[in-house]
Parts: sequence; C-alpha cells; structure tokens
Amino acid sequence: MQKSVELTGIGKGFGADDVLKNIDLSVKPGEFLSLVGMSGCGKSTLLRIIAGLERPDRGSVAIGGADVTELDPSARNLAMVFQSYALYPHMSVRQNIATPLRMRRLSLASRLPLIGALAASAEVLREINKSVEQAAETLHISHLLDRKPAQLSGGQRQRVALARALVRSPAAFLMDEPLSNLDAKLRAHMRNELAALHRRLGATFIYVTHDQTEAMTMSDRIALMSEGRIEQLGTPSELYEHPATLTVARFIGTPSINLVPVEVLPNGSVSLFGQALGLAAAGHNAGPATLGVRAEDVSITPEGLPLRVQRTETHGADRFVHGHLQADEALPVTFRLSIGAPVAVNSDDVIYVSFPPERAHLFGRDGSRLAAFPTDRVAA
Repeated sequence: MQKSVELTGIGKGFGADDVLKNIDLSVKPGEFLSLVGMSGCGKSTLLRIIAGLERPDRGSVAIGGADVTELDPSARNLAMVFQSYALYPHMSVRQNIATPLRMRRLSLASRLPLIGALAASAEVLREINKSVEQAAETLHISHLLDRKPAQLSGGQRQRVALARALVRSPAAFLMDEPLSNLDAKLRAHMRNELAALHRRLGATFIYVTHDQTEAMTMSDRIALMSEGRIEQLGTPSELYEHPATLTVARFIGTPSINLVPVEVLPNGSVSLFGQALGLAAAGHNAGPATLGVRAEDVSITPEGLPLRVQRTETHGADRFVHGHLQADEALPVTFRLSIGAPVAVNSDDVIYVSFPPERAHLFGRDGSRLAAFPTDRVAA
C-alpha cells in the first residue's frame, strides 16, 4: 500500500486559461501530503490528473515508478474520497463498502441482482465480506453495516466513504476536501481520525483542502499552490516559520500574519516610519519591502511602535488584541496576549509594541523572501 507518486512537468489548460503550469511534485511512499490553497489555484485539478479523471496537456504521472499517464482511472489502483461522499442511497453500508471489490472480482453475471447469488463463487463472496468487515472495524462502523446512508450522520457517512476506499488496498488514497461538509466540531474529530488512520495504515495519502488547519495538523508535508504553481513545498513548520513568499506568509497562520510596508535603506537597515527596527536585509535590496510578524511574536513593551487598540477577542487561555499603528490607521496589527498577563488592555488604549528582530520575515517587491538578520540595535 506504500507507493510513490511522481508528477513531472504537469500542465493543464481550459480554453485560454492555464490552470496548471509545469508542476513537478514527488510524493514519498507512505507520506501524507496536502495540496492547499485558495479556490481556483488548481489543487483539485491536479488531484484529478493523478486519479486519471483528467488528462494533462503535458507532463507525466508515475505511481510506484510506473508511468500511468495514459492509463484509465480503473487501472491505476487509486482510491478517491470525494467531498460529497458519493454513496449509493439504495444500498446498505455493507453493500456500499463492498462495491469496489464486487466490480473488480465478480463477473457481470455475478453482479446482477437476481441471479448474482447463484453465479458468484461462494469463496470470493466470503473473501469480499471479510474485507468489508475488516474495513468497517478499522473505521469503527461495524454496527452500521446494515443501515442505509440516509440513516447515518455526516461523520458516519464520511467513515463509510473512507471504508469503501480502504477495502481496495490501493496504491494511494486521494482525498478531495472530504471534511468540508461537516460542522466545526466534527471536522476537528475527523482530522484526528484521518491522522490516526494514516499512522495505522502507513499508506500514501494525497489530500486536497483550502483549510490550512487541516493541512497543518495532519500533513507530513504541504504543497501550497497559487495560480497553478506550487509556491512552497515543505513541512508545516517550514511553511509557518520560513515562508518562501508573501503568498505563503499570508495563507499560513491563524490569525493572519501582520504585514506592514517598510523601507530598506542603502546600508541594508530596515525602517518603518523612519524608525529603525533592529533588522537589516542582506545584499543590495534597497527600496520598498514588506515586513511580516506573527501574532505571538508581538508583545507590549514600555517603548516601541505606538498602537491604538480597537478591540480584544477572548479565545480560551488567550486574548487576541486588534489595533492599528498610530502613524497610519490603515495598518492593522493583531497580537496574542495571555489571559494571565498582568497588562490590562481596553479599546482606544494607546500602547507600545515590539517584536524580536530574529522572528521577523522580510519580503521584497516581487513577494519573495529576503535574507535578513538582526542588527546590534534593539527592536523598537
């Protein structure tokens, strides 16, 4: 069940629009890789190309080292889980899970409703039923095998869809936003279920989502896509701690990263409103740039950048403080303040904030990351 998936130079267009632009991607055997990005970035199209539901205009797809670009979906031994679950409403859970095996292992006559029981091999039927029960047990739905989909909750239907994929022992699992129809609490629960299933199976998972929380909590690696390209490929911590582009920095992180326009002076020093920030850009990058600081890296200090508080939000043990820099009311800033912090913060208060220069992210005019380092000067 552990197979690699290799994409080389994948391109796809619909009419005059290039949806995918020369995608190269290598998914390791047994890896959980998420394709994440805004709607329209090409992630679902890429998944459909892997599955064989779409043919690329150029490039190749290999599974387990074998080129499958021209093979039909049924010949690729992949299991796909859809957003809509795609269960047969007239069939029981048992029958839904068994369908892929029956289609592969029984003759056409054996699948017919009336004569199928007579034409099918009793041994093959026993093997199919055993596989169904094992998949149901793995996903904790054995008690639901005789129910119809209409009698199930959303989470139970999702487990049935997963069991139907699991029963085939595929080379890889492809999942297209499978949790998006569930409520927030059930989504969180199913994230844990999927991560645990991946650990138990050791199978290759390729997972499409627009929800960064899903990608960050379940994945071994994330491919963040934008406008038909992969902006960055790496572990969740790499994308969060070292975003390669402004697009990645904006997308990854809750709350969103604080972004403010700064100026890189000819000597490399980074300045905001004429105030040195204790940060310097490496190389010759003088000119406008964008500074990014995560909410947890901003803190209240006796001196620093003046910020007028607009409102606070309580999130369990944390409060998020929202405000704007007084020098420019168009520049919002959000930071995390522990509930137990001794500082009282109220709306319309003017406070001073700062950040460790080594925790800052600097991006050039083209949105790419600039190498930066703290100077001897303490951030103000």
